[in-house]
Amino acid sequence: MDLVSVSFFGRGLKRPECVLAHASGALFCSDSQGAGGVAAIAPDGTVRRIAAVGRQAPLHPNGIALMPGGAFLIAHLGPTDGGVFLLHPDGRTEDYLTALNGHALPPTNFVHRDREGRIWVCVSTRLHPRWLAYRPDANDGYIILIDGAGARIVADGLGYTNEIVVDSDAGHLFVNETFARRTLRFDLGKNSRLENRKVVAAFGAGTFPDGLSLDSEGGLWVTSVVSNRLIRIHSDGRQTVELEDSDAPYLARVESAFQEHRMELADITSMPPSRLGNLSSLVFAGPDLRTGFLGSLGNDSLGRLAMPVAGRPPSHWETDLGPLRASFAG
Repeated sequence: MDLVSVSFFGRGLKRPECVLAHASGALFCSDSQGAGGVAAIAPDGTVRRIAAVGRQAPLHPNGIALMPGGAFLIAHLGPTDGGVFLLHPDGRTEDYLTALNGHALPPTNFVHRDREGRIWVCVSTRLHPRWLAYRPDANDGYIILIDGAGARIVADGLGYTNEIVVDSDAGHLFVNETFARRTLRFDLGKNSRLENRKVVAAFGAGTFPDGLSLDSEGGLWVTSVVSNRLIRIHSDGRQTVELEDSDAPYLARVESAFQEHRMELADITSMPPSRLGNLSSLVFAGPDLRTGFLGSLGNDSLGRLAMPVAGRPPSHWETDLGPLRASFAG
């Protein structure tokens, strides 16, 4: 794959950090315009916004998860606050999880609904401002599970938790630790306990793992912010950089700041203009799951490219879209 093969799809998006693909051909991404919410993109590229209503302050959507009936869970990565909110197709917004064990949730990075209906939530750090955890020794991120037994922390002490994906067939949960520079695998034990933590990939200079997707051959695809790298972790553990759009002087400055424990949010937001726009996520889409769509922190559209391998159907692939289906079915 090369940069010239990347085209763009959907226009006028704002911070499409997280992207979901549906069997109907619809795409959904986090959207920070106005009150915040979700941008829904029809197969012809038409964009419709589902904006949050009924809130005094705007949402800052980061991760999103599709629920049955066309509602979305939104991980709110606010300046000082966090939580998970339920966004209905008409924009009505409800609190879903805003506190745990008597404490308000910090800015919340990601939310994932697995095939069994369990909800997994990543809080990257307890520190404020969160860039204080942009350090090699970051270790206060955690994972929350919400299921029939309620909400609880099931993994703690992680190095800036980011995207999660659950492989229900194999009984594994994978999670990226952005500033510990690792991808972890847990076994899903009895009562959904996370057990047998294992590092399946460790990354070197310039790689800050963010997005995470499964392919049909047992591989993992990892996106790296800052370096604009798309990395495949093969089933045998090998890593290959499949796509890259790095600015060498900028990357060197950020790497130096990271190693010297002085990296800040501005180091991420000040990326020079690039084709990939600070790459944050990848989804597999299309009838054969061989089309990749790329989310980013900076672009106003999604990158689109042909993938060398098919993806695994995500847990929400055939989820009922409810009232959204009429507008976005292919």
